Amino acid sequence: MSTITYVKGLPTKESEINHLGFTDFEMFLNAFSAIFKQAVCETVEAILSSKDFEKKKGKFNTHLQKKYGLSKRHANGVIALASGKVNSACECRANHIKQLEGKLKSAKIWLKNALKRLSDSQKFYAKKNWHSSKTGCKVPLCCDLNTGRSNWHAIRFQIHHKKRYIYVLENKIAHLKTAPIRVKVSSSEIYIVGSKDESFGNSVCQYDGNEIFFRVPYCLEERFGKYIETEIGNFDRNINRLPNDKAKTWHFFRKNGRWVVGVQFTPKPVEKVSRPVQYGAIGIDINASSIGWAYVDYQGNLQNFGSIPLQSGLSKNFNSQQIVNACLELAKLATKYACPVVCEELDFSNKKELLREKGKKYARMLSSFAYSKFYQLLESILSNRGISLYKKNPAYTSLIGLVKYSRMYGLSSDIAAALVIARRGMNLSEKLPVSTNAYLGVNPRKHVWSGWSKLNKITKNIAIVKSRHDYFNVPNWGMVVKVVVLGVAVKRESRAASKSAK
Repeated sequence: MSTITYVKGLPTKESEINHLGFTDFEMFLNAFSAIFKQAVCETVEAILSSKDFEKKKGKFNTHLQKKYGLSKRHANGVIALASGKVNSACECRANHIKQLEGKLKSAKIWLKNALKRLSDSQKFYAKKNWHSSKTGCKVPLCCDLNTGRSNWHAIRFQIHHKKRYIYVLENKIAHLKTAPIRVKVSSSEIYIVGSKDESFGNSVCQYDGNEIFFRVPYCLEERFGKYIETEIGNFDRNINRLPNDKAKTWHFFRKNGRWVVGVQFTPKPVEKVSRPVQYGAIGIDINASSIGWAYVDYQGNLQNFGSIPLQSGLSKNFNSQQIVNACLELAKLATKYACPVVCEELDFSNKKELLREKGKKYARMLSSFAYSKFYQLLESILSNRGISLYKKNPAYTSLIGLVKYSRMYGLSSDIAAALVIARRGMNLSEKLPVSTNAYLGVNPRKHVWSGWSKLNKITKNIAIVKSRHDYFNVPNWGMVVKVVVLGVAVKRESRAASKSAK
């Protein structure tokens, strides 16, 4: 089961404040954090320099106890925090290299296509009768009235800068692959690992719901005594899932000049509100401007639908509040219908690698909404309320919704896609319209998505569909597919005949 972390600012009671303006517990945290940082730095260096640190973990724990005057539990927290920081740094380095390699690949593809277009254009204008050509040129030779430069000048300028961009990326990737890993260690941070076998879930930090008792390390016992305590109160939550027993890992750190306390734990189970997905589900489709939702009953039929509007261009705090409100509204809908929520399993890392070549409009649309944060908050809010969340592959959901359900129910594209996602969460299949099977040559032994893949290629090139609204004007997809397939067949026959004639 996943863990939850509760965080709050460390309260300072007037009765505990000394003449320096700090509480005794804050004075202890300031003193212990300096020692803790030194131990973490040494542990990080040991992990980076050793290939089999796990085998030496016990001996290194003993070394930290002797050198810094810590107990075994304190040293466990040092090693756990250092290991987490090193693993995070290595993972971030790998993700950074992967992202740069994706950008490099996208830039090279763009450069190859641009050089091909320029070469084809040069061959086109080298012909004597180019002005009577029926196909035209991929890069027309026209000039800008303001600058006086032609399209050729513009594309050559872009190619020049793309080559420089590729050179910089290649150097960055080569440097990152050989550069040593650097780990940032905070100067004001304390981490104490808990265990389910210990009282209150942690032998060093024991929390009774109001006060916390901290076991002082040996190096600071003369100054602060064996134990130090303070009143931190409870963690104010509408649904408090902090258990009395089980393991609790405590994290103390400074933020904005103030000590903050966080506790990580395995939450108490809550009463299940949503029924199994076979009895119905709510599907959601997320866009930058709205969240479309659709409720589907146990037979896979649409019963209710709606849209939650979203504003773009908001500040970080307002955008976070907007996401929370949207998640709470979805939780109310799921509670009303007693059903789980089904969403798309999206990964925008590959798409964000192509932002430079896709244009400003596409980049602004993809970057205007915090998709990962939305899914993180949605999963947390639904879990606290006993509602299940299912993630499904989003392949062809928009196309299926537009082709099958937009005209049938009069739905917008996002709500139609949400309907498809809900049905996919219930493991219901989405077959092609029967009239298109014969013309597409769909193999019944293959997955149904192979047929949708063929239809997707056709819809991208037909003139009758230029926008999503045009899908409402298609009464019979079989006739559309028939015209396209027969047209392609006629072209192939004419090409074969011309080749045989030569």
